[in-house]
Amino acid sequence: MSAFIRNSKFRHVYVEPPKQEDTFRNLRLATTTGEQQYVKANTKYFAVALQGGGGPIAVVDHTATGAFPTGGPVLAGHKGAALDFDFHPFNEQLLASCSDDSTVKLWGIPPGGLTETLTEPLVDLRGHGRKVTLLRFHPTASNVLASVSADMLCKVWDVEKQGEVASTDAHTSLIQDVQWNADGSLLGTSLCKDKVVRLFDPRGSAVATELRAAHEGSKSVKLAFLQDGLLATVGFTRQSQRQIKIWDARDPSKELALVSLDQAAGVLLPFFDPDTKMLYLCGKGDGNIRYYEINKAAKTPCFALSEHRSTAAGKGYCFLPKRCLDVMSCETARCLKLTSQNGNGVVEPLSFVVPRKSDAFQDDIFPDCYAGLPSCDADAWLAGANEPPKLRPLNPDAGFVAAPSAAAFVAKKTAAQLEVELADAHKKIADLEAKLAAAGLAS
Repeated sequence: MSAFIRNSKFRHVYVEPPKQEDTFRNLRLATTTGEQQYVKANTKYFAVALQGGGGPIAVVDHTATGAFPTGGPVLAGHKGAALDFDFHPFNEQLLASCSDDSTVKLWGIPPGGLTETLTEPLVDLRGHGRKVTLLRFHPTASNVLASVSADMLCKVWDVEKQGEVASTDAHTSLIQDVQWNADGSLLGTSLCKDKVVRLFDPRGSAVATELRAAHEGSKSVKLAFLQDGLLATVGFTRQSQRQIKIWDARDPSKELALVSLDQAAGVLLPFFDPDTKMLYLCGKGDGNIRYYEINKAAKTPCFALSEHRSTAAGKGYCFLPKRCLDVMSCETARCLKLTSQNGNGVVEPLSFVVPRKSDAFQDDIFPDCYAGLPSCDADAWLAGANEPPKLRPLNPDAGFVAAPSAAAFVAKKTAAQLEVELADAHKKIADLEAKLAAAGLAS
């Protein structure tokens, strides 16, 4: 039988559903809909958008299970609904958000978490002409952020210098997805109107590669960069059948693999784990999570492993960084699933576990993982550096010493801000001189 059964370390991965006391409840979710994931997380917090004024975003500590307090502290500095947000990959206390109000804001979260509502961001980026719909931080360069908007522009920002560094106007309709590749040398975007997936240099405006008619259906197409130059796209046929396609991003003339799934309306969100080479597909509007193994050298590059089934429909999903997993329990991934129950949002942590009998560290399923440290700064990246992600061991006995906590983020003032401050200073001096003159004390 071994000749007919594909050998895989992850064939028997299973999901441990959480206990009721380990979930997060009573989240009055915002009613806005779009292409976003609705939930994002880092090793300390997760974030979801709530109902209310100022586009409120709840930032919840992973240890604060149970009911979110009514009127609890949030980030609320937008003039419209918050549409998307993304945690800074190298500073656990920073979160970027975007909104209907066409702005992008960067927030500083106090070291102990939110204890009061914050309305003043650290950085306020303005440049888009319409609502900003999606945000993605650069995976290796510090303080580089990509945003897409209903103005059909994809912009790249240096958030530390509070300025736009590049913009691409090659799109003709609303952008459905935006993703960086592993070293941040490429950005990928997808559209439904022209059905084209575009790969381009984020430091300029030139489109490097186009995948025309990647999927024939008119519904949303999502992307995930894989390893070895591969790209996964998830979309629909004309008959609304969901499907995955695997492409060689350097030669997209024909897909390397096509996997037909089912006849369902929910958009699939792809998440790729480069350590285990597993691709997870999470369905918006259904409760299933499928997972596949990716191997470019195999006859079948996309091999189905198993599926987690649930009756609770998922609204949004995100996966946590590998460095916060319980590796001694063979937890290879942890997904936060956002659902709606009785009108309130519930976040469920789902653990993906490889069954092993040994209590020792399993180095064959836990290679070095993404360290959460920058490989270069924004200036070096803009000058052309394409550095691979920094890695760290997961073995608790490896002697790895975590980097010290990131220094407090300080945004560099723009020339316009300095001019405003200078004008304010001149006005204050003039006011003081006028008061001295009125008192007869002027020299």
